[in-house]
Amino acid sequence: MNRTLPAGVLFALSVFFAAPILAQESPKATGPKLLTPEASLNLRNISDLQFSSDGNRLAFVVTEPAKGERRARHIWIYEKQSGSIRQFTHSAKSESNPRWAPDGKQIAFLSDRDEQQQVYIMHAEGGEASAVTKGKRSVKNFAWSPDGKQIAFLAPDAKTEPEEKKEKDKDDAHVVDKEDKHTRLWLVTLDSGEAKALTEPKWEISEAIWHPSGAGLMLSATDHPESDQNTERIFFFRLWDVANGTRKEVNTMTQVLAPRGPFSNIRIAQDGIRMAFVGCREDGPTPHDLMLARHGEKGVQNLSGASVDRPVFDFRWSKDGGLLAIVEDGFHTKLIAFTTEGALKDVAPIAANPNAFGASDSGEVAFAGQSATTPQELWLWDQKRAPKQISHLNDSWTQYSLSAPEFYKYKSFDGLEIEAALLKPLGYDGKSKLPLVALIHGGPTGAWQDSIETWGQLLAAHGYAVFYPNIRGSSGYGEKFIEMNRGDWGGGDYRDVMAGVDDLVKRGIADPEKLAIGGWSYGGYMSEWAITQTTRFKAAVSGAGLSNLISEYGTEQGPSYDEWFYGLPYEPERVAGFLNSSPFVHLKNVKTPTLILQGDADRSTLQAKARNSTAALSAMASKPSLSSILASLTASTKKSICWTA
Repeated sequence: MNRTLPAGVLFALSVFFAAPILAQESPKATGPKLLTPEASLNLRNISDLQFSSDGNRLAFVVTEPAKGERRARHIWIYEKQSGSIRQFTHSAKSESNPRWAPDGKQIAFLSDRDEQQQVYIMHAEGGEASAVTKGKRSVKNFAWSPDGKQIAFLAPDAKTEPEEKKEKDKDDAHVVDKEDKHTRLWLVTLDSGEAKALTEPKWEISEAIWHPSGAGLMLSATDHPESDQNTERIFFFRLWDVANGTRKEVNTMTQVLAPRGPFSNIRIAQDGIRMAFVGCREDGPTPHDLMLARHGEKGVQNLSGASVDRPVFDFRWSKDGGLLAIVEDGFHTKLIAFTTEGALKDVAPIAANPNAFGASDSGEVAFAGQSATTPQELWLWDQKRAPKQISHLNDSWTQYSLSAPEFYKYKSFDGLEIEAALLKPLGYDGKSKLPLVALIHGGPTGAWQDSIETWGQLLAAHGYAVFYPNIRGSSGYGEKFIEMNRGDWGGGDYRDVMAGVDDLVKRGIADPEKLAIGGWSYGGYMSEWAITQTTRFKAAVSGAGLSNLISEYGTEQGPSYDEWFYGLPYEPERVAGFLNSSPFVHLKNVKTPTLILQGDADRSTLQAKARNSTAALSAMASKPSLSSILASLTASTKKSICWTA
């Protein structure tokens, strides 16, 4: 299970806990030490693992527990020779994206220590960091040139003086699309500090990867960012041509590939001839398969589609020209590998689900491993012996007793096999019926994973059983399983949820009179949909839910994902599909007390959706209902809460 606890959900938990109709008696104080809402926030996350060129050092990012309004991120370093781990950056703000200089003597990284996020360089032994980029704009990403003399970075143009004056005068009129500043490719020469833009302002650049020769960069780019479509293509931006031993500046941009659907994570092999990326088998909805392209060839080879058929989370080129990747496999993750020719080869299974990972030229692998009862830690694996844990960043969690999930499968209404996880309270006698909370993951192209899920652990600590179904449309079960809820939200996926609930009732685990449902994003949608279809749930929590799929499409950031499921809501023949799957059309049926949570700053699912649901529930209720907005419940995540009873 892979969802961390949103701060606003603590309020939801208090609502559940206060309702004796649902919860059974919690374990005695003399029993195991149970997780508390306060303690659940003290979880460190590990990401972005980067080996130095000699493989003796590993830089990585640690996201700290929330303090005040933010969760700080800092860079740490593991020293292979001594086996020690130390914090490398200590600013009051955050640092991320550690990248070693090609000679391993310096580390460049991103930091917002000066308000805007900029590129900084620091000696690998420590000391003061110096800013490489400047300006009133934030850098989104960067990469060292192979010779270490330049850094390419992605950033929009800085604000002009007239724009700053408008902002100062509170003149906030903005012409959408025309006045948007797109992310451009820039190049800074480290000796002089001179930075220049390489791409035109109309282009939006989302990835930039140096060719090993240093002659240019491979880009993911689009010249139609305003379309909100998947118009990105892969280009090669050539910086130099070498003729007769003379290096000549060129600065030309040539299209290499036009993949269908979204794609990401472009990486070039050391031979400079092959390139890999994660792309779509057909057109979406999200990147799924590992694709291989060769210089001079227009087509691509799908390495993982037929042989693995699981979503690729991340991958690395190995020194011998092969590929190592992490894929999602149901609730778990695993490493897979491909030979230089692209054939799948065996990789020893790893018990600790690998998440973020890095690989050295010697073949050593470092990864962040986790499970539903053990938080993330760093592991080192030589691909010969068993991996060994090398960090203890979350040792404070060893004092708490967590419920271990039962992973199992059940048959849905049409015979489709659904995998699920079930948490039970510690000390459960196996005989009594438990109050059950069904938690639905986000997405829908998401999945619960074998990692600590604090909302469910807190519920289990208070006597609830918690049901986590990976219903049709979830990732981790193959492309066809993902496609099964295309144009059918609230149909087969909802029936999968109810079949799982019925199964637990039939098995004598769930009390049919003490059922609740909750979730975030698509999980919030499913919670709202469920209470319009049945009165079996005694309470519901909808976090960032989607009550109206038409207005969701028109107001969210990046609606092309939703378009894959339903098309465009502005086409008359498509309207019925959007409406029939929208909970707000059926809100007159709701009898369930419902808590609606929404983030004030959420640009994907706007607060208006929560207000829309609350207003509709209040208007349709047979008795006066309480409806309120509590803004900024916690400064760290700024949630809004609506309660309709």
